[in-house]
Amino acid sequence: MRRLALTGLALAMTTALTACGGSGTTTAPATAAADPAKVSGDITVLTNRTDLVNDGTMKKYADEFAKVYPNVRVTFEAITDYEGEVKIRMNTENYGDVLLIPNAIAKGDYPKFFAPLGSTGELSRKYQFIGAGTVNDQVYGLVSFAAANGFVYNKDLWAKAGVSAWPRTPEEFLSGLKAVKDKTGATPLYTNYKDGWPLTNWTNANGSVTCDPKAERVLVTEDPWAAGKDLNVIDSLLFNAVHQQLTEKDPATTNWEDSKKFLATGKIGAMWLGSWAIPQMRAAATTAGRSPDSIAFMPFPSQAGGSWCSVLNPDYQYAVNNHSKNKPAARAWLDWFVEKSGFSAANQGVSSVKSEPLPSALKPYSDAGVKLIELETDQRVTVDNIDKEAEVGLKSPDYRQKLIDVARGAAKGDLNSVLADLSARWKAGQQAAA
Repeated sequence: MRRLALTGLALAMTTALTACGGSGTTTAPATAAADPAKVSGDITVLTNRTDLVNDGTMKKYADEFAKVYPNVRVTFEAITDYEGEVKIRMNTENYGDVLLIPNAIAKGDYPKFFAPLGSTGELSRKYQFIGAGTVNDQVYGLVSFAAANGFVYNKDLWAKAGVSAWPRTPEEFLSGLKAVKDKTGATPLYTNYKDGWPLTNWTNANGSVTCDPKAERVLVTEDPWAAGKDLNVIDSLLFNAVHQQLTEKDPATTNWEDSKKFLATGKIGAMWLGSWAIPQMRAAATTAGRSPDSIAFMPFPSQAGGSWCSVLNPDYQYAVNNHSKNKPAARAWLDWFVEKSGFSAANQGVSSVKSEPLPSALKPYSDAGVKLIELETDQRVTVDNIDKEAEVGLKSPDYRQKLIDVARGAAKGDLNSVLADLSARWKAGQQAAA
C-alpha cells in the first residue's frame, strides 16, 4: 500500500480537523531518552503497510527493537484506507502513539496534532529531508527515506521492442511506448487510474523537467502550466500517451496489485512511481518465475544541461501523537525505525540519515549521472492554500483522472483546454490566497 491522495473531501476535512480534535496548544516535546533500559510502556503504531503486518515483517522489526528497548511493547495497527480512516480519527485523541502524517493535514497545522521532535538546527546535523516536517523551526515529522522518482519498467520487454537507451525527451519516450505496443503487444504505460493514488505521483515529477530545486516557488507566483514549465510538460506527456492509445484500454478496470505481476511478466511496459516500488515489482517477478533483474528504473524523459534529474520525494513522515501517554517510548520507536531498522534500504529509498549510502537500485542513476534533487519546501503552506482555493488538487487523483478522461474521449475538451482550465483555476487560487 502506498501514499493515498488529498481529495476534495480531505481538503474539507483539514478545515474540520483544525476546529475539532486537533485544536489546542502544543504539548510537551517527544524527547529521546538516553538510557533504553529506562524507557517503558505500550505504544500503538499506525501504518499503511498492511502487507508488512500481514506477512510478519513488522513483527520482525518489533522483535529487533525489543532487543534494545526490552520494556517497550509495540502493537501495530494496519489500516487499508489509511488516509480516509486516520483523518477521521484525528478528530479525537485516539490516533495511535506513532503514526504516518496523513496528506490531508496541512503543514501549518502540524503543531496542533504532533509533538515536536527537536529544532531544525539540532536534527539537520543528522537527518536530511526535514524541511517538509518543519514549522517555525521545530520538526514534527521525520521520514525513513525519500524515494527517487522514475518509470519502473520491464527492461527485457523494452529491449524486445528495440529500445535500450533511456529517452531524453517526451517525444522519444512516446516513440518508445509505441515501439513496445507495436512490437510486443503489451500495454506500454499503465496509469492505475482506478486505484487513483498512483496518479498523484506524477506531481512528484515537478522539478525533474527543469532540474530546479525551487520548482515549488513557481507554483506561488507563476503559471505552472505555461509552456515549458514542469507541470505543462508532465501533464502533456501523460495526456499524449493516453490520447495515442499507449495506455490500458479500459482505465476503469485497473488494479494496483495486478499491475505488479503484469509488469513483472511483460504484460505492461512501464509505470510512473517512486523507487520504493522496485522491490515490490522484483518480488512479483520472482513469484511469477521471472528474473527480478528485468525490473529497472528510468528517469523522466527530459534533460536540463545535458543531465536527467530526479526529485527525491520524502515518503510518509513519522510523528508522535501530541496526546500520547508514552512519548519517550513512542520517540524511541520512531528514532530506531528511521535510523536502525534498515527499512529505507529494503524499500530502495534514499535514507534520511545523512551517513547512509544510496540504495543499490539507484546505481544505474548514479552511473548515468542522474542528478538527485530535493525540492525546497519553504513555500509548502502557501502552495497548499493556493491549491485549496483553486480546487485543483495537486495531491488528488481526481485531477489527472479528469485529464485522462479528456485524453481518451470520455469527457469533452483537448490538451489545450485542459491546461488552460488548470492555469485559470490556479491563477484564481493565487489571488484568493494572497
